[in-house]
Amino acid sequence: MAEPSVDPRVPTVIADDVHIVYRVNGAKTGRGSATAALSRMLRRGPGDADRGVRKVHAVRGVSFVAHRGEAIGLIGSNGSGKSTLLRAIAGLLPPERGRVYTDGQPSLLGVNAALMNDLTGERNVILGGLAMGMSREQIKERYQDIVDFSGINDKGDFITLPMRTYSSGMSARLRFSIAAAKDHDVLMIDEALATGDARFQKRSEERIRELRAEAGTVFLVSHSNKSIRDTCGRVLWLERGELRMDGPTDEVLREYEKFTGR
Repeated sequence: MAEPSVDPRVPTVIADDVHIVYRVNGAKTGRGSATAALSRMLRRGPGDADRGVRKVHAVRGVSFVAHRGEAIGLIGSNGSGKSTLLRAIAGLLPPERGRVYTDGQPSLLGVNAALMNDLTGERNVILGGLAMGMSREQIKERYQDIVDFSGINDKGDFITLPMRTYSSGMSARLRFSIAAAKDHDVLMIDEALATGDARFQKRSEERIRELRAEAGTVFLVSHSNKSIRDTCGRVLWLERGELRMDGPTDEVLREYEKFTGR
């Protein structure tokens, strides 16, 4: 009798029927004094708590299993729930229903992640490394590699200048470089490869492949199908908060490009 087959891959993220709902206050807008608004609040009864609150069902029943060593692309139209799903995996948004299970510490890197504009790039490298759990000794060892990888010193000594003097592309490149200096259990990248020139994008894609080889799991949100093809072996396609397709990169992108007409 044949032994049952066992999947040797190690799960790192399990999403089980995940629903994410945003509640937006002030669905109805209008003029009026603060006193009038306070009076309306005081007149509310116990059943009025949700009045004037609009619910946005951003992720609807998404389920999947990610494994160690995978690089997974997330694609979909604007507002399809890609970034929201990453925030749920990172533990920043609690699901309305369903559960997210992770093995290890997820790290979310987004192009809008805050850096401290009044501090120099050098100080941000140190603080960013500490925030990711690196020791000061590790940061010191990897500091020059981070600066060189980012390329922000290619045209001057920008690393010693305040972050407010950087372009948005320079900030994003430094942010990616800091995050990529550490080996991650689960690294989630939200549009980071959309910034920078072709040379930096190539370096970023190579680093993602290294992270995969080092047994991490990478999620990449991008509107660049080329970046997804060059980087990811699997793609999740979200549309209106629902998981429309999950499979090998070429198969999913082929259907997505038919859908979008690109």
